[in-house]
Amino acid sequence: MTEYKIEHHTYDVVVVGAGGAGLRATFGMAVKGLSTACITKVFPTRSHTVAAQGGMSAALGNMGPDKWQWHMYDTVKGSDWLGDQDAIEYMCREAIPAVIELEHQGVPFSRTEEGRIYQRPFGGMTTEFGKGIAHRTCAAADRTGHAILHTLYQQSLRHDAVFFIEHFATDLIMDEEGVCRGVLAWDLANGILRIFRAQKVVLATGGYGRAYFSATSAHTCTGDGNGMVTRAGLPLQDMEFTQFHPTGIYGAGCLITEGVRGEGGYLTNAKGERFMERYAPNAKDLASRDVVSRSMTIEINEGRGVGAKQDHIHLHLEHLGPEVIHERLPGIAESARIFAGVDVTKEPIPVLPTVHYNMGGIPTNYHGEVVTLKDGEPDSVVPGLMAIGECACVSVHGANRLGSNSLLDIVVFGRAAANRCAETVTPGATQHELPAAGVEKVLARFKRIHHGNGNTSTAQIREAMQHTMQKHAAVFRTAETLQEGVDKMNEIYASFNDVAVKDRSLVWNSDLMETFELANLLDCAQTSIQCAMNREESRGAHAREDFPDRNDEQWMKHSIAWVDEAGKVSIDYRPVHTYTLTDEIEYIAPKKRVY
Repeated sequence: MTEYKIEHHTYDVVVVGAGGAGLRATFGMAVKGLSTACITKVFPTRSHTVAAQGGMSAALGNMGPDKWQWHMYDTVKGSDWLGDQDAIEYMCREAIPAVIELEHQGVPFSRTEEGRIYQRPFGGMTTEFGKGIAHRTCAAADRTGHAILHTLYQQSLRHDAVFFIEHFATDLIMDEEGVCRGVLAWDLANGILRIFRAQKVVLATGGYGRAYFSATSAHTCTGDGNGMVTRAGLPLQDMEFTQFHPTGIYGAGCLITEGVRGEGGYLTNAKGERFMERYAPNAKDLASRDVVSRSMTIEINEGRGVGAKQDHIHLHLEHLGPEVIHERLPGIAESARIFAGVDVTKEPIPVLPTVHYNMGGIPTNYHGEVVTLKDGEPDSVVPGLMAIGECACVSVHGANRLGSNSLLDIVVFGRAAANRCAETVTPGATQHELPAAGVEKVLARFKRIHHGNGNTSTAQIREAMQHTMQKHAAVFRTAETLQEGVDKMNEIYASFNDVAVKDRSLVWNSDLMETFELANLLDCAQTSIQCAMNREESRGAHAREDFPDRNDEQWMKHSIAWVDEAGKVSIDYRPVHTYTLTDEIEYIAPKKRVY
């Protein structure tokens, strides 16, 4: 017996999350005749993909020569050689048909005078293997994510996908053999618990940026899929790699797209110097994000920051002129006016590196199938479970993601997951009964958190976690600061046992939902900071001042980390895939860093 009202549902496929990855998978599966449900805690068009501004990379060659091989080279180099080259090849090859499909589905891309999809330059995107600057990023003004999200939602509805909107998925239902059989979700509007049975569960829950105090992420980015996976006894991969976007609005964290610099915007310090020319003489302001973020931080730390506290940098686009700004960067002009009080046609935007993207997540292969280290096999597929988008680590981004590869990632691998399900799922097939022990376990956890009667509020624990991560797992890291952060995070993790949930209702109980979200964030934060402590090198977004060099002999490998109920983290490794799917491009070997 249980105090909760429970309803059961059965589908061929259940997708958790309705951002770009989840909607592309949902749409793709529905088109292929699979009964498909999409569970989402916010209305689909409010998912975080709506905030993606700059564009989606694909070597269309609409505004100059381009090849997918050049795109692959840039992505492998940008990953600091930690990206899996089979997955990167797949993504860069499939980028071209994926963008054309989006165009045919109705995405209103900006156009050139010839009527082709408009493409802008982005950091780290080059031609001829680093010799020139590529115009590769397909854009719908500076609201590309918004355009893609609305189109995919409309197409999903058109093909009869079923949406469970404002439902919070809490846990996976696993059987004793490690097969995922379903998922438990809480209906926020009426308090019902829904148990979904499916042949495949696809996690598309986004990143965990809200583990930090200052982030461009929406408040919904709480690592829900990651937490569900750790509680299922599965690992997370490369959690030490957190990308700081160079240009978050100072004081607000709101994102200013890299597309601003792609259109000709540039950074200056307190002396008015375009300092990126010193740090990256070739790429300058369009160097990769880790390089720009660290350069800005050095300028500030050495006393050349702007403002009364000398703690930020100026981003200029007033020289572009009002016409260019209003045509290509209207959203940026609006954000700067609202969050910084700045008229970008007349004055610079105050900016600061801000947590933006999580390269780490749930390990998968390029089909979107979740993999784990099992019996010595590093690519052992977890039956019944897939992950796509920012919650996943297919490792196309490795140690550092290039701008405009994230919208590409979610679309290509959402599409790949749909294609894989079409190959492996039989529509309407009889499914196994849900394991009683698995169902009982997830219901018991729901009840335990629902009736939390400790003395510490969710907000207190969350704030302590966010400030600890912001201070101790920042742009620059040392063993001393990381160890102090690990010690603090161990205490914060343990304090969740004393969490207080004052509201016992089940209808629109935001206190309870935020407590579930906090549990997921704690798993993400704990694995992230301990993996950062463990990786004794600098690579991509992971910059250790005490180990300033990249160490390919010891550290060209993926960290995989398990976290138990007490918060103890265990770390092992998976090899980087240095092989490709075809012989159209050879293995790209690591080189000395040249930007």
